[in-house]
Amino acid sequence: MAEPATAGNGGPPPRDVVATVLGFARTLRVAGVTASPDRVEAMLEAIGALDVLDPTSVYWAGRLTLCSGPDDLERYDAAFAAYFAGEAPRMRSAPADQRQVVALSAPLETGTGEGEDDAPSDVAGQASADEVLRHRDVAELTLTEREELRRLFALLRPATPMRASRRRRPSAHGSVHAARTVRRALRDGGEVTRLVHRRARPRPRRVVLLVDVSGSMSPYSDALLRFAHVAVRARPASTEVFTIGTRLTRVTRELRLRDPDRALAASGEAIPDWSGGTRLGEVLKAFLDRWGQRGTARGAVVVVCSDGWERGGTELLAEQMARLRRLAHAVVWVNPHKGRVGYEPLTGGMQAALPSLDAFVAGHSLAAFEELTGVIARA
Repeated sequence: MAEPATAGNGGPPPRDVVATVLGFARTLRVAGVTASPDRVEAMLEAIGALDVLDPTSVYWAGRLTLCSGPDDLERYDAAFAAYFAGEAPRMRSAPADQRQVVALSAPLETGTGEGEDDAPSDVAGQASADEVLRHRDVAELTLTEREELRRLFALLRPATPMRASRRRRPSAHGSVHAARTVRRALRDGGEVTRLVHRRARPRPRRVVLLVDVSGSMSPYSDALLRFAHVAVRARPASTEVFTIGTRLTRVTRELRLRDPDRALAASGEAIPDWSGGTRLGEVLKAFLDRWGQRGTARGAVVVVCSDGWERGGTELLAEQMARLRRLAHAVVWVNPHKGRVGYEPLTGGMQAALPSLDAFVAGHSLAAFEELTGVIARA
């Protein structure tokens, strides 16, 4: 029986390479790159004609076949680095010899051996490492792991909760539009030959994030603000972010910067009470008096990110949480400690807040943030 063709001799790529390319394509779609089936097929054809042991060739193979425009390049770089591990080349123009190969290039395995049978495959190991990192508590990560986690955060695409608006649009289903149905009948000689329908046009529901930046939350503040940055970048017009501690600070404008590191640096300069104390009740009252009552919280999904430690009286916090619940469409509380085994919400702040919550979720890992995006979308 003939041996199966391997990449580099013009034959089809091995089965594990095909599975890896399909997985990478799914990652690209999550990152916002179309990666249509015909482009994936083009990349597979390129791999069948290439040696897949050269990471640079793999990088250019995918970039030349899977990206459809300049807007995809940055997302492709981030997805490639996160999926295959290590930093991919970030050149903005392909070398001359690479431009001649439009459908070629794609390293899915890395190694220096002379034969493919002896070359180790790092792809499965990296995918497993990424999966482990997704579930690690961000407070326990090393500096290297934090850098890798930042690349994975760039792939988050929070879904936006939608609401029905008063505006209606033509639709194949829905309520009958009597006026248009009659006008159509008049054009047809007075006979009703077709019912014209319409339904409400969905609109994004506002999302408000209140991020605790007190001293007890310092191990998680960076990750929470990075999540907030992703949310603001996804829906700038319908997302608001405030930090809470001893004071209330609006950081929405700072988080609209495209680069996450610059956005967090600008937010840090704007926050006067970073790593300070916690007065949740007083700060929440300030938010509702100045912003919430005017409409920011009205009908919105409000997400409070805090461990619930309260230096002030819990009676005020309970009162303001009940007030927030009456204004908001849904109230979600994110507590990083909830992800720990055996955790129970025994602090006074959490006991005061729980009766007013629609959802109580963890916020200690990337997997928890991915779950949070689903909770917000379903709220």
